Amino acid sequence: MGINPVGINPMGINIGGRHMQDISLTVNGTTHKLSVADNELLVDVIRNDLRLTGTHVGCDTSQCGACVVHVDGRSLKSCTMLAVEADGKKVTTIEGIGAAGLSRLQQAFRDNHGLQCGFCTPGMIMSATELLARNPKPDEATIRHWLEGNICRCTGYHNIVKSVQAAAM
Repeated sequence: MGINPVGINPMGINIGGRHMQDISLTVNGTTHKLSVADNELLVDVIRNDLRLTGTHVGCDTSQCGACVVHVDGRSLKSCTMLAVEADGKKVTTIEGIGAAGLSRLQQAFRDNHGLQCGFCTPGMIMSATELLARNPKPDEATIRHWLEGNICRCTGYHNIVKSVQAAAM
């Protein structure tokens, strides 16, 4: 569909050359109605529009996993999804995981020194949360394989794996 002569697109509004669309998504149990650019990433909406800054942007190339959130219960790098694709979906961020206090996994990261600078930790916890939901007793190889899409520049992964194992017990 093209833009009509008055500059309004039937699917949204064209503002300064950017096509805008209205979306509705539920983040951490709260429904949000937003107008977003059709090329805006979910991670940017989460951080900038909703002010949930626990989801990090670490690489801008979808390599690091710092931006992992759950979309309809599945781990996803939010820098790889357009916000318009999240329309009607349920999104959980790290803030939603710890809304009622530290989760068992978050406590295990704390107790087992599974973090240092903490930058990668939200993405690690989001990925590991899905792993434990699918496989409550993963072995070390499974944990390491599951977290391959998450990069930590500080810990060497040993204590991260140990944290996930502790939460699984």
